[in-house]
Amino acid sequence: MPSFQTSTLLLTALLAIGLVFFLRAASKDRTTVVDVASPRPPLEVLEGLSAWLVQRGWAPQGGDADRQVLRFQGRVAASPPLSVLLSFLGSIGAGSLGLVIRELQPSLGWWPLLLALLGPLAGVIYRQRADRIEAVEIRLMNEVDQTQGSTIRLRAHRDELIALELELAGPLDLASDGSLLSSPI
Repeated sequence: MPSFQTSTLLLTALLAIGLVFFLRAASKDRTTVVDVASPRPPLEVLEGLSAWLVQRGWAPQGGDADRQVLRFQGRVAASPPLSVLLSFLGSIGAGSLGLVIRELQPSLGWWPLLLALLGPLAGVIYRQRADRIEAVEIRLMNEVDQTQGSTIRLRAHRDELIALELELAGPLDLASDGSLLSSPI
């Protein structure tokens, strides 16, 4: 096998591996825990957080009074543009693999190019994995009957926590260590 065919096959295999890892990363669970503090009373902060979550489409799922936990649940939908992009990239990659196979085995004719029809499968896999039910958990870390100051532990998807920190930092005087906003990922 000539070196150009070997290198082309290697690059095409790396393209396929990259697509698989991109699919995994795009639908990965990014649940994170962050502690926030506020000088406001706990009930005021909890009511503000609950109202904001309901406004964003999260449904209350009860909680645990003994552990001072509130739970919310919502369906997270897959991104249609990302699904189309992944289908397109999958088709290009599978078509490239078909061309490489055609070059290595000319006796197969143009049949290997039909591999490009498998490309939309990448978008379907992404949609199935990314479309899921997620939860937000709010846990009060200090006593409810305190009149000053509250510390709350939030467990949710990283993007939801970033939105919460950006939108509610002012109205509820929420403060965290800022790690969500400074992280490059």
